[in-house]
Amino acid sequence: MAIHPPYPTQPGGPAGRAPIHPHWWQRRWVRYGALITLLAMSGLVILALVREQTGTEGFLVGLGLAVFPVPLLVAAFRWLDRVEPGPWRNLLFSFAWGACAAALIAIVANSFATRWIAMATADPSSADTLGATVIAPVVEESAKAAAVLLVFLFRRRDFTGIVDGVVIAGITATGFAFTENILYLGTAFGSDQLSGESGLTSVTAATFFVRVVMSPFAHPLFTVLTGIGFGFAALSAERRHVRRVLLPLTGLLLAMGMHAIWNSSSDFGEFGFFGVYAAFMVPAFGLLTWLVVWTRQRELRTVRTELPAYTVAGWLGATEPWALGSMRARRLAREYADHHFGKTAARSVAEYEAYATSLAFLRHRGRRGRAGADFVVRERELLDELWRRREIARPALAYAARATTPLPAPPPWPAHGYGYIAPPAQPYGPPAQASAPTPYPAYNPYRS
Repeated sequence: MAIHPPYPTQPGGPAGRAPIHPHWWQRRWVRYGALITLLAMSGLVILALVREQTGTEGFLVGLGLAVFPVPLLVAAFRWLDRVEPGPWRNLLFSFAWGACAAALIAIVANSFATRWIAMATADPSSADTLGATVIAPVVEESAKAAAVLLVFLFRRRDFTGIVDGVVIAGITATGFAFTENILYLGTAFGSDQLSGESGLTSVTAATFFVRVVMSPFAHPLFTVLTGIGFGFAALSAERRHVRRVLLPLTGLLLAMGMHAIWNSSSDFGEFGFFGVYAAFMVPAFGLLTWLVVWTRQRELRTVRTELPAYTVAGWLGATEPWALGSMRARRLAREYADHHFGKTAARSVAEYEAYATSLAFLRHRGRRGRAGADFVVRERELLDELWRRREIARPALAYAARATTPLPAPPPWPAHGYGYIAPPAQPYGPPAQASAPTPYPAYNPYRS
């Protein structure tokens, strides 16, 4: 049996704590059971409410049309989360919360508030306008933010930065928009059935074009602002309590503000929707996309910077920090393991990459004084997970490092005397007839 290499010296708290026996209501199975029950009951109630408003046929049509943008949005957020993929259970919870609990809260609260305003002002039209531009953004964004808050509080190991906040918020909003689109599309279909309209001139076609084709990212874009606020809070030291509270609140207020502007676009004239779309939604979408991609590149640089300490201690191979800091190299490592050892080996390499990334982020937080009291325990857990998968992961990552290492350019003059012809450059892959492994590459900030 191989012996673990020594640990590098790390900042952190005590190596362990005395076991704590939680009360019955603090046990994991009780919490999971209560959460599943809550989401299931919310789902049944929201299903009944939507079906009551749209009818059975309208509900089925709305369901079939509303599902179109969901796979695309989920795949986009999973792509953003490829550096340190979060567990699927968090994404399933977020989507279910948005589609069931948040949608139920929004329908009940919006209806109650709009009716109360109509009774108080005796002006139903102004009540609808006020409900859409003021009440709905506050209620809906607060309901969706609850999912981000729950993951932030109870899954802190999985919530370490901006990308995590963006992904959780985006998936929650995708679930919420899915249920809302069923309601709007089903209602539009019912209106067409009554009026006899069909085809491209129908209300259903117009609703589908506006909500599914033109703005499938609207709700995710709003709630992502809240997720970014929580992401910045996760990057803050635990002792900075005021900052950790103000940052999520700021993100939530920005989400409510953008949501209100979007809902009020119909009040800005005939072309108000397109004006708001071009002036606010497109630039905001581009800015947030740039921020998330920049953050992902920053995370890869953190991996390349922090992991060499574990290479020196013997936990990682010499070229692994380079390979783990490149998305292309990681993909090649998984493909290599799949081709030579099968699907199970490829999953092991993917898990190895995820654990190594978490280890790099943990060390980065420790160096900056933001690690929790369980730093040493968590570090040991991650290193043990890596050690169990090293037999399969190390050869795959070594191959990926050789395949992605930039080769040095040939000298402008003959290196071995007059008339020497240099071998052809190979932009990808290991050198032909290589007799020794490629040395550890120098850090290049422009490679991913």
